[in-house]
Amino acid sequence: MPSLTEEEIKKEVMDLHQSVYEKFGYEMKYIRPPKGEFSEKTMQVTNSLGYKTVMWSFAYEDWNEEKQPDEEKAKEKILKNLHNGEIMLLHGNSKTNTNILDSIIKEAKNMGYEFKSLDEFER
Repeated sequence: MPSLTEEEIKKEVMDLHQSVYEKFGYEMKYIRPPKGEFSEKTMQVTNSLGYKTVMWSFAYEDWNEEKQPDEEKAKEKILKNLHNGEIMLLHGNSKTNTNILDSIIKEAKNMGYEFKSLDEFER
């Protein structure tokens, strides 16, 4: 997004906002900059649109559909890096994530972790 004009940023964000609202009835209020790339300009524009920028505290190389990580190694990496307050970035296009997500959630809960929305997150 940093290479886009203010108008292009507004259009991209609001087109997505409208699409999510039409499909799910949900008013978006948080934004994660694509690839984690942001600038003062992108922050100012998204803030002016009423968005709060949220970054992740854990991610791993799962986005490349042609190079999916081994399921057992991915699960181990995710579970080994769990921490309080974690905002985990798992890409939805990852077949590995699709296959292991249920077991990750169950194991994390067995370890005493809870899953909450950003609105419920204690600051």
